Amino acid sequence: MTDKLTVSVLGTGIMGAAMARNLVRAGHTVRAWNRSRDKAEPLAADGALVVGTPAEAVEGADVVLTMLYDGPAALDVMRQAAPSLRAGTTWVQSTTAGIEAIGELADFAREKGLVFYDAPVLGTRQPAEAGQLLVLAAGPVDGREAVTPVFEAVGARTVWTGEDGAAGSATRLKLVANSWVLAVTNATGEVLALAKALDVEPQSFFDAIAGGPLDMGYLRAKAGLILNDQLSPAAFAVGTAAKDARLIVEAGERHGLRLDVAAASAERFARAASQGHADEDMAAAYFASFDEKGPNTRD
Repeated sequence: MTDKLTVSVLGTGIMGAAMARNLVRAGHTVRAWNRSRDKAEPLAADGALVVGTPAEAVEGADVVLTMLYDGPAALDVMRQAAPSLRAGTTWVQSTTAGIEAIGELADFAREKGLVFYDAPVLGTRQPAEAGQLLVLAAGPVDGREAVTPVFEAVGARTVWTGEDGAAGSATRLKLVANSWVLAVTNATGEVLALAKALDVEPQSFFDAIAGGPLDMGYLRAKAGLILNDQLSPAAFAVGTAAKDARLIVEAGERHGLRLDVAAASAERFARAASQGHADEDMAAAYFASFDEKGPNTRD
């Protein structure tokens, strides 16, 4: 198979649009669709063909890549695409869908004769735009020649977790990684909120931990977004973080675990979303520490 492919990208939000652009830059033919077409239209200037329906998007595709909100959304869109799906087409499922949904998506792939790859990614807006995502992938060895050029276009590295996408090993690893990311994000917000309440300059905290094992680049990056009021455009939105946190809690419950920090994260993101921060960067969960009827917490 040639390494220049026709790739259908279904879902062109923060991540999907960046992945589509990098696929075009790598020389692939990209057919793009998004539920809100206005979010996909800018891709036309980059060389992608923007179409009106999922069925149009997958016509003639070698690879279908889904980057949608959640598992039910991915399944709904693929059902809309079904009339134009050819048996043997490769499906790269990159939505953070959760364990239960991956099984349902794999069942659909099996029913339609698709070659299914469970392939969520780690990274946010900036690494997505730079083609530097970490791809977590599971799927058959036979057929990887179709997905390798796609993964190389959107990511810096691919970690293979198994040979059966339906087993969800890549999704399970993604949930484990996200549990850490979301916990650190919320801890960052609480550190700054507590510093504000106790009249402690945030820089004093950063100076105290500088260079030691408590210091970390991610803490400083997310704190900077809050302190410099740079929460828009989002690298990863509060509303999406709330969804991922719920998936983590559900995964724990399915295996008899009580994940108190993840549950608190889900509640905290939901509260920030209800205060009007759903589309801001997930660091905006900082505002969940304050009474929304209180003073302007950006001061």
